[in-house]
Amino acid sequence: MNKAGFSGEPRDPFDELSDDIPVALRDTPGITPKQRLQRLIFVMGAVGAFVILAIVSGFVFFITTPRKTTESQPSPAIADATPIPTASNPADLQAVLGHLAYPEAPESELVPISRDGRIRMRRTAAQRFQEMAQAARSAGVILLPISGFRSVKEQEQLFFAIGAQRNQTPAQRAALSAPPGHSEHHTGYAVDIGDGAAPTTNLQAIFENTRAFKWLEANAARFGFEMSFPKDNSQGVSYEPWHWRFVGDRNSLETFYKARNLKPVKTPQ
Repeated sequence: MNKAGFSGEPRDPFDELSDDIPVALRDTPGITPKQRLQRLIFVMGAVGAFVILAIVSGFVFFITTPRKTTESQPSPAIADATPIPTASNPADLQAVLGHLAYPEAPESELVPISRDGRIRMRRTAAQRFQEMAQAARSAGVILLPISGFRSVKEQEQLFFAIGAQRNQTPAQRAALSAPPGHSEHHTGYAVDIGDGAAPTTNLQAIFENTRAFKWLEANAARFGFEMSFPKDNSQGVSYEPWHWRFVGDRNSLETFYKARNLKPVKTPQ
C-alpha cells in the first residue's frame, strides 16, 4: 500500500540535487568554448586597433612637428658674441675728410638769385636771400652772389681737376673744397657772397674786412642764414667768411645741423 506523496517509481537522485540550486542559476545558459573564442578575438582586436592608432598618431606628430637643424640653431659663438658697437654719432659714419654727404637738390626746386639766372638756390632759400640782399642794399651794402647751386658732377670737376693743377692731396684739397657728393652747394641751400663794392676780396679770407661781411654778421640770422665754416670749425674746414648756408626751414635745418656733431679733423698743410 502506497503512502501519500510517494509514487511507486524510484526517485532520481539528480532531481534532489537540482532543487538545491537557485532557479536563476539553473536557467542561465553556460558559456560555450565558441563564445569564449569570440570574446578573445574581440579583445585582441580592440587592443590591436589601439596600438595601430597610437602608431599612426605618433607618425603624424613626427612629420608635422618642426625639427631644429644645425642651420636654424644659432651657434654658441654667435649667440654669446658681444654686439658690435655702433657709432654714437651717426654723422661720423657719413663724413669724408671732414665733409658730410648731402642729397642733391632737385631741378624743380631751383630758382635764380642772380640777374643772369646762372646762380640758383632752392625756392625758399632764394626768396630769403633776395629779401636779405634788398635789406642790405637799403643800408648801402651790396651783397653779391658769387656761387649757389653746384651739381655733384660740377663739384667732382672742381675737386679733382683743380686739386691736380695745384698738386694738392685729397686732404689738402678738402680743406678748401668739399669732395663730390659732400658739398653744401649741391643741396641748393648754400651761397658764396661777395661785396659788390670790393670785388678783390671775393672768396678770400680778407672778405671779413668788408662792409658786406660786417652786415652779414649782424643781420644774416634774421633771414635764416649762418656762416658754414667759421674759424676753428668742428669739421676742420678752412675759414670761409664768404660761405653762408640757409637754415631757415625744417629741411635745411635738419640737413646741416648734423655737421655740428663732427669731431675736429686736422688736415696736412
